[in-house]
Formats: sequence, structure tokens, C-alpha cells
Amino acid sequence: MSDRCGGCTAVEVPYADQLAAKDARMAELFAGVAPAGALRPIIGMADPTHYRNKVISPYAPARGRGARQAARAARSDKSAHGPAILTGMYERGTHRLIPTASCLIENEQAKAVTLAVRDIMERHGMEPYDEDAGTGLVRHAVVRVGHQSGEVLVTIVTNGDELPASKAFCRELVRRCPFVTTVVQNVNTRQTNVILGDEERVLYGPGFILDTLCGLSFRISSQSFYQVSAGQTEVLYDEAIRLAGLDGTQHVIDAYCGTGTIGLVAAARGAAGVTGVDVVESAIRDARANAAHNGIGNAQFMAADAAVFMRALAARRADEADPAPLVVMMDPPRSGASPEFLDALAALAPERVVYISCDPATQARDIRHLARAGYEVSVVQPVDMFPHTDHIESIALLARSEGARP
Repeated sequence: MSDRCGGCTAVEVPYADQLAAKDARMAELFAGVAPAGALRPIIGMADPTHYRNKVISPYAPARGRGARQAARAARSDKSAHGPAILTGMYERGTHRLIPTASCLIENEQAKAVTLAVRDIMERHGMEPYDEDAGTGLVRHAVVRVGHQSGEVLVTIVTNGDELPASKAFCRELVRRCPFVTTVVQNVNTRQTNVILGDEERVLYGPGFILDTLCGLSFRISSQSFYQVSAGQTEVLYDEAIRLAGLDGTQHVIDAYCGTGTIGLVAAARGAAGVTGVDVVESAIRDARANAAHNGIGNAQFMAADAAVFMRALAARRADEADPAPLVVMMDPPRSGASPEFLDALAALAPERVVYISCDPATQARDIRHLARAGYEVSVVQPVDMFPHTDHIESIALLARSEGARP
């Protein structure tokens, strides 16, 4: 199945060999970017299985005799009598669903929920979404499992406002999967690849779950950004905070802060203060709520363009007699940082930059830009967040070279 499923491309490669290949890839990307000895071996996962705490399963009608037979064979409820429904992963490079009853990388409870939803749909004649025709009711189930709390949020995405017999649906789902703590219906009637719509209603439970990450508690709803590999995220954040070298004197700028996770960890672990900046207003609302929820008073969050914010801050600091030392922590999207952001960062001239990246290729490109502004790389630490895939997370520590000017 691994040669067809698009979820994990290296599942048949021994894990040690996967890590060696990723180390080789990092050495190739950072040749001439990081000095000898700066690039460290990748930090692997102790147990590289069932680590995805967020599982997204689409539902589609099984077309053709072979597809219907595959759907029947893969389901767990052999007494179901409704439409044959496919759920699983898309075949690599297509929107063709490959039905799967188990998955090496998905959380096992989350997988059980997606299969139970399919069985309940079949039993009650609930039509899956047909993306070609734009018809059918149930599009996706999105399941989030708290890494530490074990709480489970199930979001049922529907192609319409009504979910018939929603109370009975929830009762049967919780009976089959008693670990489910809340169920939300999300309405998405657009013909789009975007999974979630804007309208939601809580069907069961509080509508959110709580989880603990790096000693802090975070409220997670269907729309919240939260790392899908939470156990390895703690490894990533612990290493990033250690490299930041916070001793109680530095103010941290958390650029591309999202819902504030890394900034709040910094605020709790040695930062004199934290300012988080992101252009997404809903993420900033979540960050402020997370700060209040954890009783953290030395962190503030603002909805703004980070480049504009840093240039304004640089101008203000130029008039200060003895400005506090600065550390910038940044975690941009896969495309990396813009030249405008990097120029603004250089103008702000923090003592250290901790650059977290989900694409080391764009990270290496951006580091070359910062090197021209007087920054030197002292550490590059890759972390294997997503075993059995090609993805690599990377932390780079940069410091201003002696004599560098903003």
C-alpha cells in the first residue's frame, strides 16, 4: 500500500537509514552556509509510529465494483447496509482515495474514530461528499488527540447546514469510541480543497480540548493551529529555547508567532518579556487567550506585519540610551521569510536569531541573506518531526558578528 498511499513515502526504509538520508540532505543544503562543526546530527524520534495527533480523513463514494468491494473489505462494521464509502489517504499525486483500516503514522484512537464515522454513515445511509458533482453530505472528519491530556475532538465537516439525527450520531460515535470528549459540526458548502468552512456548531461536549505542551496548557479548537507531532514538538522547542540562551535580561520577538506556543514557552523559561507578531488576527486572539489561560503576564501579542513592526521597533530603540538585549525567534511558513522581513530583521540587529524552519532549503537561502547583513551561523540542529516522510524540521542559531552594523 505504501507505494500508492501519499501519506508516508519512506515507510519501507529502515528508520536509521531514513535519518542518515536526512543528515545527508542537510549536509548538501548547508554546504557553504554553515561552518564546519555547526551542523549537528538529526534528532530522531524514540518511537516513530502513530505520532500524528491530528488526523484528517475524507469520505467519498466507492465507484465501480472493485472500489465497492475494497470499501466493504476495509470497513469494521460488517453489518452496515448503506452506501459503500471510502475513507483513508489519497493516492500519491491524485484525489483517488485508498481505503485503509490502519496507518503506521496516525494516532490509533484518531484512526478508530474515522472508521467509526464511516460505519455510522453507512448504517444510517448518510451520503459521502462527491467532489466532482458537489453533492453528498459528509466531506471530512478531522480528529485531534491531546498528546498529554488524551482528550479527543472530532470535527465533522458537512456539505450543508443540517446533520440529520445529530444527537443519535454523537451517541453512537461516543458509544463506539468512549474516549471522544467533544464533537463539532463544521459547515463547508464551497467546492474547494480547503477543508474547513467558517460556520460551526458544537454537537457534544465543550467544543474544544486542552493539552499540555512544554509544561503549558493550550486550548485547541477545530480552527486552532497546533503541532500535529506534539511529542517531537517538545524536543524541538526545548532545543530552540536552549539555543536562545535566555537569562532573564533579553526581550524576545516571536515573529510569525501563530497561536503563541514558542513565545509563551520562552516567556515561561527565562525571557524578560515576549512580543509575538503575526498577520493572522484569529491566531493572535488564540495567542492572547493562551497567555491568559496560563497566567503569563510577560507576553504580549499583536496582529501586524512583522517586517513593519521590526522597522518601527528599530527606530524606537535607536533613541534609547540602553535598550534591552533582543533575541528574535522566527518560524516562517514553508516558503521562508521575505526579503523585506530579513532586511527589517537586520535593521533591528538582535544579538541572536533562532530560526525554526519546516523547509531547510528556504532556511538556507534566508541564512545566506542574513550572512550578508553580518550574521554568522553557529548551530544548525535538524529534528525529525515526521518520520517515514521526506520532511525535515531545522533550528538554526545565528549571532551578529563582531563589528557588524545594522
